[in-house]
Amino acid sequence: MWGNKFHSRCGELIVLSNSNKTAVRSSATHEFNHGLVFSHAPLNDYQIFEVIIEAKVNSWSGGLQIGVTPCNPASLELPASAMDLRSGTWIMSGSSVSRDGRSVVELYGSDLDQLAEGDTVGVSRSHKGELVFYVNGSPQGIAGSGLPAQVWAVVDLYGKCSQASITNCNRHSERDNRCGGAEARSTGDRLRFHSRHGSLVLLTAQERSAERRRPLDEFNNGVVLTHRPLRDDELFEIRIDRLVDKWSGSIEAGITTHCPDTLKIPATMTNLRTGTIMMSGSGILTNGKGTRREYGTFNLDELKEGDRIAMMRRSNGTLHFFINGLDQGVAATNAPPTVWGVVDLYGMTVKVSIVDDSEDRVAGGADPQLPDNSRGLPLPLSLSAADPHLLTFHTSCGSHAAVLPDGRTAHRPNAMDDFNNGVVMTARHLRPQELFEVRLDKVVTKWAGSIEIGVTTHGPTDLEYPSTMTNVRSGTWMMTGNGVMHNGTAVLDDYGHNLDRLKVGDRVGVTVHEDGRLHFFVNGVDQGVAALGVPRAVYGVVDLYGQAAQVTIVERMRSQAPSPAASTGSSSTLYSDLKFHQLHGRNARVSMNGATASRPNAHGEFNESIIMSNRPLRDAEVFEVIIERMVDRWSGSIEAGVTLVPPEELKFPRTMTDIDFDTWMISGSAVMKDGKIIRNRYRCDLDTLGVGSRLGLARLADSTLHVYINGEDQGVACDGVPPNVYAVIDLYGQCAQVSVLNHVTRLQDNSLLCSDSQILESSQALSILLGNEIAHRFSLCCGKNVNLRNNNTTAVRLRGFSNSVIITAAPLLPEELLELRIEQLCDQFAGSLRLGLTCFSPNNVGCMPSSLDQIPEHTWWVEGSEVRRAGGTVRTNYCPSLDRLRRGDRVGIRCTTDNCLRLVINGEDMGVAASGLPRRVWGVAELYGRTQSVTAVSTCRSLASPGGGLPAGGAPDSPVSVMQDSLELGGVRPAPAATAAAAVPGAAGGPATPAAGPSASSGPAGSTPPRPVEPAVRFRDCHGRNIALSNKGCVARRVASYNQGLVLSAQPLRAGQLFEVRIERLLPCWSSSLMVGVCCLGPERERAASLPVSALGLRRSAWCIASDAVFHNGVKVSISQSDPDQEEPDPSTAGSLRPLGTGGDRAPGELAAAVIKNCTFQSACLRFRSSLGLPGELGMQALLTGRGKDDDSGRAELIFYPALRQAAAAATWPPVRYSEPSLGRVVASAALEVRLRPGAYTADGPRWMVKERAATALSALLLRLEPA
Repeated sequence: MWGNKFHSRCGELIVLSNSNKTAVRSSATHEFNHGLVFSHAPLNDYQIFEVIIEAKVNSWSGGLQIGVTPCNPASLELPASAMDLRSGTWIMSGSSVSRDGRSVVELYGSDLDQLAEGDTVGVSRSHKGELVFYVNGSPQGIAGSGLPAQVWAVVDLYGKCSQASITNCNRHSERDNRCGGAEARSTGDRLRFHSRHGSLVLLTAQERSAERRRPLDEFNNGVVLTHRPLRDDELFEIRIDRLVDKWSGSIEAGITTHCPDTLKIPATMTNLRTGTIMMSGSGILTNGKGTRREYGTFNLDELKEGDRIAMMRRSNGTLHFFINGLDQGVAATNAPPTVWGVVDLYGMTVKVSIVDDSEDRVAGGADPQLPDNSRGLPLPLSLSAADPHLLTFHTSCGSHAAVLPDGRTAHRPNAMDDFNNGVVMTARHLRPQELFEVRLDKVVTKWAGSIEIGVTTHGPTDLEYPSTMTNVRSGTWMMTGNGVMHNGTAVLDDYGHNLDRLKVGDRVGVTVHEDGRLHFFVNGVDQGVAALGVPRAVYGVVDLYGQAAQVTIVERMRSQAPSPAASTGSSSTLYSDLKFHQLHGRNARVSMNGATASRPNAHGEFNESIIMSNRPLRDAEVFEVIIERMVDRWSGSIEAGVTLVPPEELKFPRTMTDIDFDTWMISGSAVMKDGKIIRNRYRCDLDTLGVGSRLGLARLADSTLHVYINGEDQGVACDGVPPNVYAVIDLYGQCAQVSVLNHVTRLQDNSLLCSDSQILESSQALSILLGNEIAHRFSLCCGKNVNLRNNNTTAVRLRGFSNSVIITAAPLLPEELLELRIEQLCDQFAGSLRLGLTCFSPNNVGCMPSSLDQIPEHTWWVEGSEVRRAGGTVRTNYCPSLDRLRRGDRVGIRCTTDNCLRLVINGEDMGVAASGLPRRVWGVAELYGRTQSVTAVSTCRSLASPGGGLPAGGAPDSPVSVMQDSLELGGVRPAPAATAAAAVPGAAGGPATPAAGPSASSGPAGSTPPRPVEPAVRFRDCHGRNIALSNKGCVARRVASYNQGLVLSAQPLRAGQLFEVRIERLLPCWSSSLMVGVCCLGPERERAASLPVSALGLRRSAWCIASDAVFHNGVKVSISQSDPDQEEPDPSTAGSLRPLGTGGDRAPGELAAAVIKNCTFQSACLRFRSSLGLPGELGMQALLTGRGKDDDSGRAELIFYPALRQAAAAATWPPVRYSEPSLGRVVASAALEVRLRPGAYTADGPRWMVKERAATALSALLLRLEPA
């Protein structure tokens, strides 16, 4: 046994549980000691005994202590604390190490007293008797030596630490794993450079760094070798620390059979003619002669500072080289068994350092809780063999793909030669709601298309791998581009973010819920439901197609990559070489090849985390970072500025404001020079920035320093800044991680960080930069009760119902739609979202007013169904009340080119709400009442005509705008305005004529349509003002509001002629529907301006059918039901009006004898509905829930009737008689209209019965009022 549980003998306050793997100190708030626990058995050599801190209390000082003791716990008289143990006991307490209670190392490693819940601490003993402690998996170095062969691990749950458990990571140390157990015990020591080397080489850092002296005068004599031979499967990796630009050629690396003790070191290793294999440039040299001209995908002469080169001789005799963790493949076969690693600091390369696992976590910046598996190396035992649940790629994959040994990274090695056959799959099924997420590590720009991701029921060993996964015709769901395909057929054409636009560092994922819902994620953002009914047993699948060359599976606990929404560039954006320098503060970590910087121990340290740019900034060049992680433990946050001091010459202080020369910093809202405040109350306060906020710095040609927050220039921070300054970021206090946004931002070249005025003055430049896709973000100037999330695209009201005003970060362009989606509602309050436009600039105020009516500038907004301005009502009954909005509904606002305000609800334009608006306006909203959270979802500009009209031409739907309903336009789509559409199928006696629209053709968009048949009936050009005609007058669309949609036939109807229309689009946000009828008044005597708002407004010889009633000249009339035995009169002679629905003739039902106006009747029905006291929609639905199929209870079935008349005749409840204010005494009846799932009911004569649960859905409440 490795001691994978605690010894049963423990401190008197300790309670063991979980098979003696968890220890809890009882009465932790009253006692701070008597918390000793020991390993169950003595430790083996190189075994790491590791525990995780699970609970802490704040009553005491001090924390967990750990060490080893030669005393057997079974016979030991236990003291109160570990520091009282003797007989050669070693204990680590805080940051010191003690032996038998006496301190022997004062400052050893990380401070154990600063660890938080979830941190891990371990201890191990080597075969040489060396003692090493581990914190979060990272070795702290040798703490002592001379330990006896038999020692037990001892842990003291002291002070604040009240609970700890043994982790599943108790293992042999990684050095033992990598080097081989027996061999490591005999000769195990870290690789370093040999003392014999080239004549110009200087060794430092315990002979693990090598530097070529006089690099500007000499380019060779820089050969260094390892101090011992390389073992099988041992990785020898070095990092380039410094380059010079004077010479051609660069570093060379390889292996040699020559022992450094006897070798006469040559000027360059390629001069050796025996026993040497070297990688030089992009080729392989054996004994000085080229054996492979093109090897791998990298050229050593093109590597930069911070890049890594490694080599490994595998046990099968093959030699592999690794560049930045990527296996370049087999470089040579039959390599000799005894070889030394060799590096030639040639040409441009001046300095290198050896990198191993523990050091790479410090220099490379990997998360301290997880080892870095991006280097193509085997994972530690705890994350691979010891954790079978870890999600990895299966080794079976497409013919052009390869899975690296860690199982977490897959790539297409020959990405420049082929673009397909790159399918990789997970090694196991995905669990319900488990997110399979990968990070895009490498792209090539040679091909079109990019990564595709999805799920499949086919196993990795059963699938005959296709060239692309979309060729699989069964059991497969894939997201490709911005669409979704099922079994090779497109099922969604405009689904989510376009995967072809992803960049390096972006993430894409997929998950399947327990109910079969399939969701895709892009950079952590749910793209919505992609499919239903997906089975549970599915594998994750990734197709490395086109540009996608490498991906790595992302662990949820690992720090996330920045969202592309944070980058303001389009797919055509150029990229800068700016990144973080490899030299940084003691507590900082730089990873992702210099793109990300973090403070791993953010809960234990708040300073000494200074990072700098890798080169000086050019004039007007913006160095921009995005905040990715914050902690709420400290005060203060990120600090930023510039300095003249190069990183190589800077002795990194605790904070950058401690530098007293050549440094300009912004801290909070203060501007500092050389550590002294020169300006207070600067326009921005860095302490208020949150996750997703972007911070930029630029030194302009006029020697001024500017700061940019989320792309907005905050003005001059200070002047007199000299050129060639380095950008400086201090990860201070709450700020724990940032990443560089690598798009080129030169202010003189149509910068992506332009000011508000620049945006308004050049919409053409904006269109070029952003490709007509604008992701609206909210300004940081918002109500004090608002929390902005998701890169300032989501606003959440934290508490109460007020102080929640939000405003866009930039003014809206003419015809630009700001659309918000309702994310969360709180039924505790009344009222709802308020949305409008304002002249109020968020840049001119430090505190946002508490409500819209308190904004000092001109503001127009929609509240309920009213349009308001400056506290007064401008218009009533403008639109359906916003109080009716539900979760998922979308509501938008825009200012037209004719300075009118228009509201859009779920894609439908409500018409002009107000006019006379100024040109420069911001979108503004208030999360009032029920509305608790909204997200800005408008992603593209709306290019509509000023009046909201539509072009006459049409084409099938295209995915240009996600707000569009059903408009048929070619080229640019108009503003989201359309509602219903109707088409004239044909004339009487002739075949139906295909109408242009979504159902006109089943072919793909852009195909040549068939030659249309000339219609016999058209709509008249004289129509309601909200009507747009297309397809030669055969298609009519209502483009705004809910009325003004009257259309008439172009010619009078002949006797017996059928006038038929097909409904092509319905909008559920309105009540009522189509009205159809005849009018004896010819349209030539009418003008469009004089047409009524609806058919009920026709007052001369007009008959129309609305719902189930007939109206004559706008008044509801009574029509008796026809006797079924009576002979039907001839329509050509009787002059009757009869509606035909779906080809069948039906007569209207019995109507009330009283003459009731529509508006009065509707108001009366609404009052009656309110008096019923129904339980609400959810409660009403509950009334219709039947019993399940497996329910044997005797509850009666639910009875339904196929027609209202039959339900009324069979009703057992009496009608209600009451006095209606507008109608007098009336008789009221009510019924529920429901929808039944096909096959879920049985017919018993006129009755329908249902027994199954969830077989019904509430459709409508039907009310009938008649005079008493």
